[in-house]
Amino acid sequence: MDLGLLLALDALLTEGSVTRAAERMNLSPPAMSRTLARIRAAVGDPILVRAGRSMVPTPRAEAMRERVRSLVAEAQSLLRPDRLDLSALERRFTLRSGVAGLFAAPLLAALRHRAPAVALRFVGEGDEAVDPLRDGQIDLDIGVIGPMGPEVRVQTLYRERFVGVVRAGHPLLDGSPLTADRFAACGHVCASRRGKARGPIDDALDRLGLTRRVDLVTPDVHAALSAAVQSDLVAAVPQGMARHAVTLGLPVAVFPLPVETPSVAVAQAWHPRQDGDPAHRFLRETVLAVARRLSAEPSPAGG
Repeated sequence: MDLGLLLALDALLTEGSVTRAAERMNLSPPAMSRTLARIRAAVGDPILVRAGRSMVPTPRAEAMRERVRSLVAEAQSLLRPDRLDLSALERRFTLRSGVAGLFAAPLLAALRHRAPAVALRFVGEGDEAVDPLRDGQIDLDIGVIGPMGPEVRVQTLYRERFVGVVRAGHPLLDGSPLTADRFAACGHVCASRRGKARGPIDDALDRLGLTRRVDLVTPDVHAALSAAVQSDLVAAVPQGMARHAVTLGLPVAVFPLPVETPSVAVAQAWHPRQDGDPAHRFLRETVLAVARRLSAEPSPAGG
């Protein structure tokens, strides 16, 4: 099988659709259908079969998926020039992150300072699956990275602490001492990509014999901040996001949490098949530099 068919096979197995694979390969759907016919003849297997209104891979195709992905990555690495002309680089990187509001604009500016034709696409955090990294649908995952398996590279960008955020004029900040009891008595909003309503704050309150009421769980920090601005709910968010909210002029007040919680590592994760790609290395190095610059800015809560 020649390299062109191998690339097409990889696109078909990744997308599970002739139309989407055609878009990925910059081909017309009829041309991709003809390519699929050539692949079927070469492999001696249908590869994709109709199941209702969609197409699913055959058992033979499933068994080939990882090997095909590996061969394509190896071929691309072999053919890719060692020296990278950033001024001529035209590429759209896809990043998965729940802090796009904080990173997106500074990162794009830093990238375009050296590579003017680079573009970015941010997607939601979702369920933190490894497959999009493995399949090349996502170039980087940025955030608090959970267990992703030994095949994924993870680099810590900085460590972050959480602070409390409420709307301006919230009764919690009426001048009375901000105790753990008063904090726990409020309604709370939590941000969790996995939909969890419990975290380190609840563990810290448990040790004091206290329990808080989580009235709202959002999929990301931006939604939690928005809810806090529009209600009496209390949000606990990373310092950087609280600082960003203040910079944007949101009517919020930021305060140190009245309980001790551990800091968390904000990291970037990628699949090792990207290790040899100079453009991806440029992306990772720029993300690291921008993240550490942003994290060094003073906290709006004074620490």
